[in-house]
Amino acid sequence: MTTMPTQTLPARLRHLWTQHRAMLLFLALMFCFRSAWADWVRVPSGSMNPTIVEGDRLFVDKHVYGLRVPFTLARVTPGRDPARGEIVVFDSPQDGVSLVKRVVALPGDTVALDHEALIVNGRRAAYVPGDADRLRKLLQATQQQLPQILREAGLGPAHDILVIPLRPAPRSFATMTVPDGMYFMMGDNRDNSADSRYFGFVPRRNIVGLASRVVLSFNPERHYLPRRERVLLPLG
Repeated sequence: MTTMPTQTLPARLRHLWTQHRAMLLFLALMFCFRSAWADWVRVPSGSMNPTIVEGDRLFVDKHVYGLRVPFTLARVTPGRDPARGEIVVFDSPQDGVSLVKRVVALPGDTVALDHEALIVNGRRAAYVPGDADRLRKLLQATQQQLPQILREAGLGPAHDILVIPLRPAPRSFATMTVPDGMYFMMGDNRDNSADSRYFGFVPRRNIVGLASRVVLSFNPERHYLPRRERVLLPLG
């Protein structure tokens, strides 16, 4: 009785490559594209309320700040530098977790916070009541904390921020200077955001890309039903 010879490992690999190379090449190119050029990220927390809400899927333009070698922090093109007021995705300098925050101070800027009021280069932001209609679009857990919406202007593009007076939070800090090659990030939900007030400055090389718009959004309090009003919503 004779038995068929068993395929060696290299032979099996050659067989798999022959049968599935088109799919494997497609997957490799897709992962490289998502790593270096553009991607989307899911937002699980409310640290950027009211601009971004839990369940949003954001489009992230990764090449705008420099084209990166896939799966690394190394850049092959310089790109432009992040601007004050832009919403960016970056790797936390504390633990490497991907975060979404707003750039509030650039290299060389001085920055301070005085009872929720942001001060950059000695200039204090102006605040007026924001769009209160946005409160009802927040999760019930957030609404129960009696938040307030303020319009922040004068230091970059005007935008709404959220403050929660009943929640303990670092609402003030002394003036500091942002070192070269570093950025100071804050969440729009000023009283419920782990940002540069906690983990310090963010190196330029850690900034992954620009979050430009909401692609899709799913409401976690309503069985993840789509929020149709947030489809392709610009963040600018």
